[in-house]
Amino acid sequence: MSSDAGEREIAPGLVVRGIAAPLRLADFGLAAFDMDSTLISIECVDEIAAAAGKKAEVAAITEAAMRGEIADYKESLRRRVALLRGVPADALQTVYDTRLRLNPGAERLVATCKSAGLKTLLVSGGFTFFSDRVRDRLGIDFTRSNVLEIADGALTGRMVDQPWGDICDGTEKRRMLLETCAALGIEPQRAIAIGDGANDLPMMAAAGLSVAYHAKPRVRAAAAVAIDSGGLDRLLDVVRA
Repeated sequence: MSSDAGEREIAPGLVVRGIAAPLRLADFGLAAFDMDSTLISIECVDEIAAAAGKKAEVAAITEAAMRGEIADYKESLRRRVALLRGVPADALQTVYDTRLRLNPGAERLVATCKSAGLKTLLVSGGFTFFSDRVRDRLGIDFTRSNVLEIADGALTGRMVDQPWGDICDGTEKRRMLLETCAALGIEPQRAIAIGDGANDLPMMAAAGLSVAYHAKPRVRAAAAVAIDSGGLDRLLDVVRA
């Protein structure tokens, strides 16, 4: 973040802008989380690509997309998934078992939100194989993410269209946040949106409180709260239960 007049560092690595912290968690009704590099420590598509010997190629596209350097997120994801063609389907379980870790503070933050009466939403440009497991592990209420197509025990390099659309990109993340708020009967101002990449910016802009977690520069600059060091539960120093 720049040194705007409304910005202040309330603790090392924890910056707020334009809000009068501390806020009350009970004043919110929904907490929406990105998954890859936010709730979890990896980019799943990059780790799957490692099984095809293409991690560096895929990771370079992921990094550019998360920094906002690729305008068309859907096309960037299609390019990455196409490179996964032929990867055995059981590689997904291997990634989950050996590579996927929750980020520090994720369990505490989600549990505290739930105990304060908030509903929780996971919205991801990643894949249901992982988001469903993270949802179940953390007890998250709602999810939206993408489905990898599998045929004859291997990834086809394509994704499966779903009833709501083809790919969960930034626009879909925002739409899902607003749709969930409407279903809960709350204004978007009562939503918290937490992410790290450029495809999180639309939902962060729609929410009442935007949080950047170890985020790309564009995302950090746009957020009301930036957690630059430590775990996700540092948000509880700003929004107190």
